[in-house]
Amino acid sequence: MVPSPNSGREPFFPECVNWLLDNQLHDGAWGTPDLHPLLTKDALLSTLACILALKRWNIGEKQIDNGLHFIALNLASATDGEQPSPVGFDIIFPSMIESAFDLDVNLPVGGSTLDALLLRRDVELQRGNESNSEGWRAYLAYISEGIGKSQDWEMVMKYQKKNGSLFNSPSTTAAAFTHLNNAGCLSYLCSLIEKFGSAVPMIYHLDKYARLSMVSSLESMGVDRHFREEIGSVLDETYRCWLQGDEDILSDAGTCAMAFRLLRLHGYDVSADPLSRFSEDRFFSSLGGYLKDTGSALELFRASEVIIHPDESVLEKQHYWTSHFLKQELSNNLTQAHRLNNHIDQVDDALRLPSYATLGRLSSRKAIKYYNTDSTKMLKSSYCCSNVGNEDFLKLAVEDFNMCQSIHREELKCLSRWVVESRLDKLNFARQKQAYCYFSAAATLFPPELSDARISWAKNGVLTTVVDDFFDVGGSEVELVNLVQLIEKWDVNARTDSCSEQVEITFSAIKSTVNEIGANAYPRQERSVTNHFIEIWSDLVKSMLKEAQWLINNSAPTLDEYMENAYVSFALGPIVLPAPYFVGPKLSEEAVRSSEFHQLYKLMSTCGRLLNDMQSFKRESAEGKLNSVTLAMLHGDGSVTEEETFTEMKSILTSKRRELQRLVLQKDSLVPRACKDLFWNMCKIVHLFYAKHDGFTGHDLMKTVNGVTEEPIILSELQAESK
Repeated sequence: MVPSPNSGREPFFPECVNWLLDNQLHDGAWGTPDLHPLLTKDALLSTLACILALKRWNIGEKQIDNGLHFIALNLASATDGEQPSPVGFDIIFPSMIESAFDLDVNLPVGGSTLDALLLRRDVELQRGNESNSEGWRAYLAYISEGIGKSQDWEMVMKYQKKNGSLFNSPSTTAAAFTHLNNAGCLSYLCSLIEKFGSAVPMIYHLDKYARLSMVSSLESMGVDRHFREEIGSVLDETYRCWLQGDEDILSDAGTCAMAFRLLRLHGYDVSADPLSRFSEDRFFSSLGGYLKDTGSALELFRASEVIIHPDESVLEKQHYWTSHFLKQELSNNLTQAHRLNNHIDQVDDALRLPSYATLGRLSSRKAIKYYNTDSTKMLKSSYCCSNVGNEDFLKLAVEDFNMCQSIHREELKCLSRWVVESRLDKLNFARQKQAYCYFSAAATLFPPELSDARISWAKNGVLTTVVDDFFDVGGSEVELVNLVQLIEKWDVNARTDSCSEQVEITFSAIKSTVNEIGANAYPRQERSVTNHFIEIWSDLVKSMLKEAQWLINNSAPTLDEYMENAYVSFALGPIVLPAPYFVGPKLSEEAVRSSEFHQLYKLMSTCGRLLNDMQSFKRESAEGKLNSVTLAMLHGDGSVTEEETFTEMKSILTSKRRELQRLVLQKDSLVPRACKDLFWNMCKIVHLFYAKHDGFTGHDLMKTVNGVTEEPIILSELQAESK
């Protein structure tokens, strides 16, 4: 519709007009082939726009007639409230009908239909004008092609980007150029023709958003390890753009939030300051806010969860308002129920389970389920982005998940046999938790090549559960002391030096497992690390003995004394600390003995201990046992309430968790990132296990466990659901 500067009777871009003549669909429409039932209004809009363009230049009479036939057959959808509408449809479509009448197009529009369409336009315009909000003005600018001569073009040009466009929208930019002859608009339009030829996209630029979405999808589906080099290139380029203040990244809420989250989680040094431009008031003064852009709000919410510094108030505020907005959208069911722009499932999951309580394989299963290979989205018109919805990615993710699961299933069977061979099933006091222990390994250490790490993790998890139950309910004080002495001495005869069969079974299982894991680690590390494993076990049982003696002697330590011992007695040491030797990089003795390594362990274990104590507080109080909650109240001289204590504990937990993640993400580190991730993974595991109660002693996690270890994903079922 843009006229040539040399003649108002000729198009500025004749190649685009020729494309219209050559690309009409068999049913007379222009738009997406094989029309989706949810895209009828979109097809009506695009078809009428093409008819107007052809009529404007007095060509394509046959194509115009075919297009009018399509409109006649489908016009009823224009007033169907159940049909999803392109953005601005109720204003743009009636305005286009009026333009058609001005051009003497014989539109098959009855009086009642036209009246209904014009009434909708007037009602929307009146409601928006009465609000007089900044968001409404942005919306009016975005749909300028539907406003025409009555548009406030000076207001519209406030939204012009550095690339010359308005909202990266060719149609809005073309409308502005037609009325204003703005050089920036023309430069943008010409760049589109140069890049895409005669058929330009509905929105451009989307390339940075598309690449980041691809990275996010690959990571969420658990197949990013197959694309490490490509992902690294995308993130390096994104980081360069971030530092340069690239408008394509920093001016769009969803893109900026996704870039921040991915860059920070990959260890790039990025400040949260650029996100301040998407504060609550600014977001709702923008086009996205006016359109209640749930997708962008969800990305902002996800970004707000990656708080690693004490003074990131930008993210704190962002977390508050985005969570409130998303909850409101969810409860009001305002998110469109159809699949276009549908984020309702992801919103529900994000609000129910924070990112620090999500595990790799659980997230992958959900991401695969939600992954929509139909990448159609809707703004003023429908558009697709091939990197956002990709059938090949889905197939790879399903095959990878099922392949890993088949390996996990066999390893779990081996673990169950090991429990019997080690006679651990003979210990009546011990909980049988091998499925949970293996789940915690498989859910985070899922690649096939990490088998040794999974087996070490799971076996030590079973053993720490046994030992915890032994010190808790299964053993006498004599037996407890005997087990501690055996582990300290190590090179002893379990049969002759054990004071009971329970001690003999427990010590024998620990010793044989430690020696086995040490032997497996030797060729990887090219040195013996068995003594480190023995030391870890010795520290654990001594800390457990100290707690048992506090209880026996009816003594109450100070809270500091308790916590200094309790982070060790929480028993994550034997599970996590051997695993870094099996995840790839060699781990030097210097790294293992460093303050950084110990701090990772202490922060992780402190988080677990606080979560456990808060969830088990009432049960343990009834049993006469001490934990951090009871001690805080006890030493508070009766002036501290239970509610105040829990508030303080939660604050400490949040601080420790953020400090742990900061240590994991920092790049200048003696401990390799793959090793540090193990501490963060375990922190996420304990947050999941203790999300609502003492999950390790409950039974409702079994369904979750089976989803990782037993139930394959059926690709054909996913494909059927997406249709």
